[in-house]
Amino acid sequence: MTNNSPTIYVKAKARHNGVFLIIVACALALFTLLLSQFFWQQYQLVLIFIYLISLVTLITGIAKKSEPRFSFKLTPEYIKFFHRAGHWQLNWQQIKRLALIKETSGLEQIQLPYIGINLVNIEDLVTQITPRLANRLIHEQKPLMSLAVMQGLLTLKQTQLNFEPFTLSSGKVIKGPMAGFLYHCVTLHNAYGYHLFISEGSTDRELDQFCALLKNCMLKANEQT
Repeated sequence: MTNNSPTIYVKAKARHNGVFLIIVACALALFTLLLSQFFWQQYQLVLIFIYLISLVTLITGIAKKSEPRFSFKLTPEYIKFFHRAGHWQLNWQQIKRLALIKETSGLEQIQLPYIGINLVNIEDLVTQITPRLANRLIHEQKPLMSLAVMQGLLTLKQTQLNFEPFTLSSGKVIKGPMAGFLYHCVTLHNAYGYHLFISEGSTDRELDQFCALLKNCMLKANEQT
């Protein structure tokens, strides 16, 4: 972001080193191919293992490279999250609260690798998240559900997928993956007090620093209204 621009673009940590891993994988594969010309009979199993390593490294690099160029766009009006499966966007006024998520385990308090977003109205998500991303997040956030069960915040039955129709306050009925996602958000809100979750891997800095940035953006946006 330039000093004159009010827009902040965030590059996810998950995208880092994608090109480097692709180059390393290709170089390793070519080197192994060269060695195979002379030592295939003596070291067949070792060379096959190295080929597999280069393949895994290549796939990892391609996966990183295929991540969106930016994971977040922050403007004075809204926050927008980008994902391979789609995006969601919220005006700052639609957010009631955001904070780091901390839970107590025995006598110790642990910080989860997520920032929680509590919405003024969960129904806003119907038009502000793409259906494909909504469906993807249900599966990506399974660790949060599992931890909630371990902590006694939810029962195992409550974490089961629910694709029953979801009725909005307006009377409109939402079906399919979007309905499942809304139930998913309600369940997580019951456990942690938040509807949406930002994972540490989608940020470009330490989670507490990114949370402070979001709070500052929201404060300034609310001051302008």
